[in-house]
Amino acid sequence: MKSLLERLRVRRLATTFTILATLSAGILIGSVVAHGVKGQESQVNSSDATPLKIPPARELSTDFTKIAKEVGPAVVNISTETLPKEQQQSRRRSGQRLRPMPQNPDNGQGDDDDDQDQDQGQGGMQDFFNRFFGMGPDQAPDQQAHEALGSGFIVDPKGYIITNNHVVDKADRIYVKLSTDPDGNGPGHPAKVVGVDKATDLAVIKVDTDRPLPTVKLGNSDGAQVGDWVVAIGSPLGQVGTVTAGIISAKNRTIEPGARGQFQHFIQTDAAINPGNSGGPLVNMAGEVVGVNTAIFTQSGGYQGIGFAMPSNTAIDVYNAIIGPEHKVVRGSIGITFQPSVSSAVQRIYGVKNGVIIRGVTPGMPADKAGLKAGDVITTINGRPVKDGDDLVNDISARKPNSTVELGYLRDGKQSTATVSIIDRSKMEAALGQSSGDDDDNTPNNGTDASQSKLGITVSDLPPNAPGGIHGVLIQSVKPGSFADEIGMTDMSGYVISSVNKQPVHSKAEYNSIVSGLKSGSDVVFNVVDPHHPKDGGILLGGTLP
Repeated sequence: MKSLLERLRVRRLATTFTILATLSAGILIGSVVAHGVKGQESQVNSSDATPLKIPPARELSTDFTKIAKEVGPAVVNISTETLPKEQQQSRRRSGQRLRPMPQNPDNGQGDDDDDQDQDQGQGGMQDFFNRFFGMGPDQAPDQQAHEALGSGFIVDPKGYIITNNHVVDKADRIYVKLSTDPDGNGPGHPAKVVGVDKATDLAVIKVDTDRPLPTVKLGNSDGAQVGDWVVAIGSPLGQVGTVTAGIISAKNRTIEPGARGQFQHFIQTDAAINPGNSGGPLVNMAGEVVGVNTAIFTQSGGYQGIGFAMPSNTAIDVYNAIIGPEHKVVRGSIGITFQPSVSSAVQRIYGVKNGVIIRGVTPGMPADKAGLKAGDVITTINGRPVKDGDDLVNDISARKPNSTVELGYLRDGKQSTATVSIIDRSKMEAALGQSSGDDDDNTPNNGTDASQSKLGITVSDLPPNAPGGIHGVLIQSVKPGSFADEIGMTDMSGYVISSVNKQPVHSKAEYNSIVSGLKSGSDVVFNVVDPHHPKDGGILLGGTLP
């Protein structure tokens, strides 16, 4: 005899199955009703239904509509082809001439950096700041032809077009499709490279034409303001003539540190731009081009609301130089490296309110011949105060080689002046590329550092095989969370501290003596030198002791 509990459980299960069965039947019946049965449509009398009519077309004109109509015809689609190496060699052997790609005189880094810009998923900054033209992450191997896609805009009715250097870089064939070209009519018009400028990632190409082509209106990018509406036009992901809108999110953005970013100060926008937009125009509400779409910040490979455009004023200057007789941009230089920014502690120790602290002076270059030294602070150019490193670079680079400039500078608190010649920047970069420093990094003497408790740094005397001309103490380790960690010395193990608060250091004992005199509230500034590149001078890092 079953217990009461077992009978209740059987009854509950039976009820459950009944409910599920009922639901299943309901679903089946509902499906029949929803789909109807054969011939049921004829049973509905629709004689009282009123037919729909397509209304007359209405133009809801907006500023965006007007801009798209005015600027769109001058925006072009650019496709390129890079032949496999074997085919290039075959063409050379058969006597056919390959079009030479102009070389940018301002590139001191070689072509490897440009290849890295196109890699996806390699880690580091380029995972986020990706150049974008039609090549995906799975690029074709060397035995296949590489194809890429980008945009550009016509600035001269004779067929001159501004685009990005990375759109046409290393291409063996370049084709341009105009807005008036029919779809499916081949790859487009063959184009030639007039010149490129890798420092700004800009290029000028030209198509032959038997009629004047539509052109864009160029605007003054200095007048663009954060919050202004802008429109991006181009061929994202191959969708020719795509128009998107957004605002200017920021100005003067530098996305690559060091020398590579010296001439790249971008307009940031949230207008949707994607792979294929590269080289296309960023347009203000007056229909004027204020930028050249160049890069995006992305963790997905596509649009995430942060794009970067090279300002139109920069593009105009580069264009004018490229269409000149030499077809290249020549920038002036005096042969120094400098620290782009300094902390307030560095400013107090060095007595600097404005100006640029020289990190290194290239031997044999104009600054060296004029007597300038590492640690000097350039304060004026021809009597005009120098604001910062960008101000210095912009002024000097705009000057012609073989001209001269008078620089005012501070050394040990004393004001002096020097007349310095201007040379071609490419010569300075070639000289910097010859920096020595292949010595092995040995770190002996793992003793206790007297400054560890106060600064968080463990140091040792320099090893016997240290590069000649270097003096100081070797950084062995930096304690996490310490004063040294907070001022940016975390990853500087193996570097050399050559001075503390402008006092030269030649040994660990000398270093400890200086450090022992530091107290809470003291400003502390280190000059830190990379022993593998001593000619670069040092970097100044500083702060105020807690």
